[in-house]
Amino acid sequence: MVAGIIFIAWANYSIKKNSEAYISYNIADIPETKTALLLGTSKNLNSGLPNAYFYNRIQAAIDLYRSGKIKYIIVSGDNSTKDYNEPEDMLLTLMKYGIPQDSIFLDHAGFRTLDSVVRAKEVFGQIRLIIISQKFHNERAVFLAKENGIDAFGYNAKDVSKYAGFKTNVREYLAKAKAYYDLLLGVEPKLGGDKILIP
Repeated sequence: MVAGIIFIAWANYSIKKNSEAYISYNIADIPETKTALLLGTSKNLNSGLPNAYFYNRIQAAIDLYRSGKIKYIIVSGDNSTKDYNEPEDMLLTLMKYGIPQDSIFLDHAGFRTLDSVVRAKEVFGQIRLIIISQKFHNERAVFLAKENGIDAFGYNAKDVSKYAGFKTNVREYLAKAKAYYDLLLGVEPKLGGDKILIP
């Protein structure tokens, strides 16, 4: 148990330290890059209320696109069942706010963060990315992307209140440890599907 706690603490510290120079809340700090990777989450909470994580990520993607820093957005998320489609929800919401459909590419197999970042390279052919999510998630995503040969930066979406995000932040401690564990064991993402060309 003690060893497990030490490993979790070390993995979290290491991932944060290795990614901190590459993530920012400030668009001016983000380099101009052809493509962004928008990481998915559910549009609504279990209660049916809007999910602030989702809408804050959407707003960050809109701001980044309108700033001219990116030309295309890969929306990557879970579509494991017929009635649950994170990429489609992100596509429709981005279009609602004026992002052209031909600037958006869907990845329906982003079941985990590892899958999303590696598929951006192996399926969509991108070796340089801006990743869009909340800071705690970007730390892990950028770390995983760089470990897989991607020149990645993270644009941090606005977080939610500490109370509303308490469970998510607790899970993230374990997720960072799992990411390191997968890396040490050489766990591979599920790729599959035809390659998709981004102009």
